[in-house]
Parts: sequence; C-alpha cells; structure tokens
Amino acid sequence: MSEPDPSRAAMPDAPEDPLGTSDGDTPASGSRGGRGARRSPLWMKVVLVVLVVLVVAAVVADRVDLDYYVVTPGVARPVAPLVQVPKSRAHKVHGSVYLTDVYITRVTALSYLFDKVRGDAQLLPAVTVLGPTTPPSQLVAQGYLQMQQSQTAAKTAALTLLGYHVGVHDSGVLVYAVVTASPASKALAVGQIVTAVDGRGTPDACAFAEALNSRRAGDLVQLVVERSHVNSRAQLVPGSTEHETVRLERWPSSVPHPAATPSCPGTGWHGQGFLGVEVETQQSFQFPFQVTLSTTSIGGPSAGLAMTLGIIDVLSAGNLTGGKSIAATGTIAATGAVGAVGGVPEKTVAVERAGATAFFVPATQVATAKSKATPSLKVYGVRSLTQVLTDLRHLGGTVPPIPGDHGS
Repeated sequence: MSEPDPSRAAMPDAPEDPLGTSDGDTPASGSRGGRGARRSPLWMKVVLVVLVVLVVAAVVADRVDLDYYVVTPGVARPVAPLVQVPKSRAHKVHGSVYLTDVYITRVTALSYLFDKVRGDAQLLPAVTVLGPTTPPSQLVAQGYLQMQQSQTAAKTAALTLLGYHVGVHDSGVLVYAVVTASPASKALAVGQIVTAVDGRGTPDACAFAEALNSRRAGDLVQLVVERSHVNSRAQLVPGSTEHETVRLERWPSSVPHPAATPSCPGTGWHGQGFLGVEVETQQSFQFPFQVTLSTTSIGGPSAGLAMTLGIIDVLSAGNLTGGKSIAATGTIAATGAVGAVGGVPEKTVAVERAGATAFFVPATQVATAKSKATPSLKVYGVRSLTQVLTDLRHLGGTVPPIPGDHGS
C-alpha cells in the first residue's frame, strides 16, 4: 500500500497575510482610495482545511492494521530458469511449467473497503493466516522457511522418481514459530535449530517434547541452539552454536495445550512448564549432485509441485509438457504426495494471465480453481506426482519411466 507522497502536496510560495490587507501600504497608482491585498475567499480556505484533514486521516488510516489479510493474484513464472543443475545433466526445455504465487498483505483501515469489494481478492481473518500463536512479525520468515523446506522436498521427490538415491537423517529441532513475550522469545527465533535440552540430544521433535515433559513452571532449562536463519532466497544459513538458559512459565490460557501423538511418547499435556515455541524435526539430505532453485522473495510451500516438475523437465528429455505451457500448485512431500494450498482462486487468475492451457491443483481444490478458470484453461485435480506425470503423458509430454507404471 502506497502512502501519499509529501513532496507532491501543494504548498504556497509564501505565507499569506493573515488579515488579508496590505498593512497600510498605498497602491502603486498613489490613490489613497485603493484596495489592499485581496482576501482569499472563505470557501477556498474551507476546502484547503478539508483536504489537509483528509490527507492526514488517510495517512493515519493506512498505518492502522486490522485483524485481516487480503490475498490477491501474484504472478506465474516459468520454473526452468530457476533450476540450476550440472551442465552435463541439463536438457533444453521445450514448453513451460509455471509456478504461481499470491500476495498476502495486512489490511489497513484505509484499504478495508477497497479490499472487500475487489473481485480478484479474498479477505481472511488474521488467525487463518497466522494460526493461534504466530506473531505477524514472523510471517515473512515462516514463508521463506516453508519455501526452503518445499525446495528440499521437490528435489528429493524429483531425483527419487528419476532413479537417484537421496540420503536423509534427522539433525535437530527446527524453530517454526515463537510465541510473543514467552520465555522462548528471549532466546530463540524462527529458523534456528535446537540440538539438545539439558544435555540430552534432541534429534527430532519427539525427543524435544520428551525432554521437556517433566519440566515445570519455574524450572531453568538449558538449550543448545544453532543460530541459523532463512534468507529471502529460501536458503538455510548456518550460524554459531550457543547455550541458552530459559526459565519456564505457567502455561497461559490463551495458548492451546500440545496434542498427543501416539508415535511420540513425550507429546501431549503432562503439566509441563511453558516455553512458547512451535517446532518440527529438521532433516538433512544428501543429494547425488547439486540442484539449486532460485526463488528470491517467494515464500510458502505451494510451489512444491511446480518445482518438482521443473526439475524433472530439466533433468529428463526437456519435453515434459509436450511443448505446451502448463502450471501447477500444491505442496509436495518427499514421497511425491501432493497437498492442499491456499489462494487457489487468485493463483488461477495469475495462471490465466500467463497463458497456461492446463493447471494442476490438489484434487480437493478442483472446484475452487474451476470457479475462476475460463474455458481456455483445463483444470486437473491430482493427489500425487505420478498422477501428474500420467496426465502429462496423455497431453503429449515425454515423461520419464514412472515406478510401477508401464505406460498406457
């Protein structure tokens, strides 16, 4: 949202005489009966005051955030130029696989009415975007973190399908969100990795929960923290390893208790003290060769499927789409499973604008995409990477062998 540019405000060349007179100066003609400086009409002064008040009100309103976010169409861009692999393994790409994103912006008092009546936007409550505990200040960092994880999953899914081996092991607990004014807020930040609690290693989220479930409010807990962070290119940048001592607090009523997970014995509510952090297992992958995805200033996990297809296209025949322009949205798991995403209506609009003729979306969101698609855009609902490749083969694409599939 742009604010009024103060440099464009009309300003008088010199101050006006507050009384509207010449303070006794005689007219140039020398006539004593001449009039003094002409007084500005009252209506002009009223209009000027009203304009100033409106500008000030607009500036103030633009700085007042409401409890909503607005989702608007982003852009669709080809994936192939974003993929870098060793030259000996790359193929020239014919056609395009587009990834598409959306813009998510905090709604202000000034923009609310405009955002509400726009035909290409949707208003979402802040809790829908942030969840119950994530502060707005962490939204951008979380977006880049999700993109980093999505890139890793896309590379793993693509290389595995192409027959390469990808090694993986758990390497700690990744901080995904930190509750405002919690004990963790003094010691941890999004993108950092906790590798131990009170001298006990925490290779995964289960071990982390188990290490904390006997700790009570008032207890001091020592954490071993790697000060890593995720940058705008969705790269997890390593940092120094430090020890942090944190005093746990009583669990606040505003924060839900952790849910029990049968596969993790330490999860659930056991009366433990409150740290105020949302974590997940951090995994390290060993790829057979370097694959880089350059997605500067794009956040979120929804480009996973498109990036996977783009990598396969570059590493295989380069004709995955049969020379067509297609687009895809959906999360991707390392196993190739496709998951639901947000902003599908707005992404459909962006895909249409880019000229794509086919759009692959999660199976549960086909109706949502079709509600915005014109007859020139064919929407396909998919649940897995292999299903997408099968559909692309039917569209005339050159698809690499799919495990367990002998073609059709």
